[in-house]
Amino acid sequence: MSSSDIFFGETIGTAVLILLGGGVCAAITFKRSKAFEAGWVAISFGWGFAVLTGAYLASGPSGAHLNPAVTLGLAIQGGTKWSDVPLYMGSQLLGAMIGAVLVWLTYYGQFKDHLSDPEIVGPPHPGKDLGDEGLVDVDEAPKAGPVLGVFSTGPEIRNMVQNVMTEIIATFVLVIAILTQGLNDDGNGLGTLGVLITALVVVGIGLSLGGPTGYAINPVRDLGPRIIHAVLPLKNKGGSDWAYAWVPIVGPLIGAAAAGGLYRLCFA
Repeated sequence: MSSSDIFFGETIGTAVLILLGGGVCAAITFKRSKAFEAGWVAISFGWGFAVLTGAYLASGPSGAHLNPAVTLGLAIQGGTKWSDVPLYMGSQLLGAMIGAVLVWLTYYGQFKDHLSDPEIVGPPHPGKDLGDEGLVDVDEAPKAGPVLGVFSTGPEIRNMVQNVMTEIIATFVLVIAILTQGLNDDGNGLGTLGVLITALVVVGIGLSLGGPTGYAINPVRDLGPRIIHAVLPLKNKGGSDWAYAWVPIVGPLIGAAAAGGLYRLCFA
C-alpha cells in the first residue's frame, strides 16, 4: 500500500471512529440530548460500532489500524514495516483531532447549554463573604462542567499504577485478539472478518475492563480529543487534566508491545 493510502485511510477512519465514539459520550452526557444518561452499556456498544464503521472504511486503503497500539503490535509482529509506523501514527492523531472537532460541531448547542447551566458550572460570580467589608474571593473558580469526558478518558479511582496496569491489560487483550484472529491476507492490517471481531472485542473490553479508566486502549483516541478540548473556546470547560494524559498513551503502548512480543514467541 502507498503512503497516500495509509494517510487517507488512517485519517478518515480514525476521524469516523472518534466522531461516533465521542458522539456517544456526548449523547449520554448532555441533559438536552435524547440519549442523556443512557449508561455504560450504551458507551460500550457505541464505541464498538464506532470501531466497526471506521475500520470498514479504512480496511481497504490502510488495513484499518486506527490506533498506534495496533500499529506497534503489528510492527513487532512483523506485518507492518517500521518505516511506515510514523505515518500511521501521525495520520491517526490527525484523524482523532478532526473527529473531536466534528463531535463539538454536532453537539454545539448542547455544549453551550451545558456549560452555561448554573447547576453544572455554578453561579456566574462564585465566591464567599470575607467579612464585614463584603469582599468576594475571586480566586474561587467555577466548578468545571463535565465535558472533558466527552473528549478523553479519566479514572474513577486516581491511582496511576492501577490506571496504567488497567490500560496495559485491556490493550493487550485487544491487540492479541487482532494478531491471532483478525489480520488480512497480507498480515498488515484488519481483514473483513477481523473488523467485526475487533469491534466485538472492543465491546467486550468496555463491558468487562472499561470501568476503572474508561478504557482508552488507543493513545490517539485520548490525546487527539484532549488537545482539541484544550484549544476549543468553551467557557467554563474546565482543565484538560494533562497530569493524567500520559496514562492512556503509555499504558496502551506497553500492552501492545507485550501482545506483539507474545505473538512472536507463541504464535509465529
